[in-house]
Amino acid sequence: MNELELKYGCNPNQKPSRIYMNDGSDLPVKVLNGKPGYINFLDAFNGWQLVTELKKATGLAAATSFKHVSPAGAAVGLPLTDVERSIYWANDFGMGDTVNSSPLACAYIRARGADRMSSFGDFIALSDVCDAATAEFIKHEVSDGVIAPGYEPQALEILKTKKRGTYNIIEMDAAYVPNPIERKEVFGITFEQGRNDLHIDAEFFSNIVTENKELTDAAKIDLAIAMITLKYTQSNSVCYVKGGQAIGIGAGQQSRIHCTRLAGNKADNWFLRQSPQVLGLQFCENIKRADRDNAIDLYIGEDYMDVLGDDVWANTFRVKPPVFTPQEKRAWLDQNTNVTLGSDAFFPFSDNIERAYRSGVTYVAQPGGSKRDQEVIDACNAHNMVMAFTGIRLFHH
Repeated sequence: MNELELKYGCNPNQKPSRIYMNDGSDLPVKVLNGKPGYINFLDAFNGWQLVTELKKATGLAAATSFKHVSPAGAAVGLPLTDVERSIYWANDFGMGDTVNSSPLACAYIRARGADRMSSFGDFIALSDVCDAATAEFIKHEVSDGVIAPGYEPQALEILKTKKRGTYNIIEMDAAYVPNPIERKEVFGITFEQGRNDLHIDAEFFSNIVTENKELTDAAKIDLAIAMITLKYTQSNSVCYVKGGQAIGIGAGQQSRIHCTRLAGNKADNWFLRQSPQVLGLQFCENIKRADRDNAIDLYIGEDYMDVLGDDVWANTFRVKPPVFTPQEKRAWLDQNTNVTLGSDAFFPFSDNIERAYRSGVTYVAQPGGSKRDQEVIDACNAHNMVMAFTGIRLFHH
């Protein structure tokens, strides 16, 4: 089949809509269930490229959670800690320790969990054949669909029960190699360019320009995750990574510092979710996970009591939580260390480094090439950071 009709384009008024192969060959995908739309396929194909490159770079199973043509999260399949299982709601499904028997499930739980609010209604991409453990977790989350190189029979049956049988399930031909020249049309005009087939591995970060040159093996993996994630994130973009997962992604901002702040705030929220104050919250029974996520986001905000109000918190928490003061939050955030930061283009000012430092960043990778490179290097040196210049910009539009 070399053509697939879609329900509509980006919006319901944009018809007709389809995907097809210009050369008349068969599409490298099969729709096993549902009817994916235009944006679904944009997310699916970008996500598929991201996870296949992550697996190639790290040797680990990989997953990403996509929303509106940018990743909300990306991760590799490292085991989940007790705290991570708790803050990602993995314990809700009775999976407990068994989830760590599936690296792919760990990868998706991490990718989904880092920014659960942004991942709500996501499109999932998996690097490996979807197993039952991964499908079981996906089953309970609000999601539009999934793309993977295959599905175990039990996993496929689990996924087919989602959304009253309409959940989008796409199988990707893992052997497919795209044309090295890519084209798209805007306003009736065709754009053409070579595909960004840049390979990112540990050697990508060999040009360390700071006084501190101790780049650990774990940091190299995290930097690879950051840069590969940025390769498929709408620019301008910045990505914070720790422990094999993106913990804060800032996408599509017009200024670099706004990317750094946005992603840094998300990284801070991720770490604040692990604080004793948040882990100790006592929610009402039968409250939905999305409502818990929203309540936590409000709780770690500045004026949560004003936002929630007595009637709202009473319907959310069994016990009224104490105020999480700014001083307590700052003290907890100061414990976050060894975070990595990637940028898809150079930092034009050192303010980006100062903001990154507040979120525990120790390792940085960026192209370099700014007139103020030395100011940025000096700021890193002042905080004993390690920074590598890659020499390669990774804009994605």
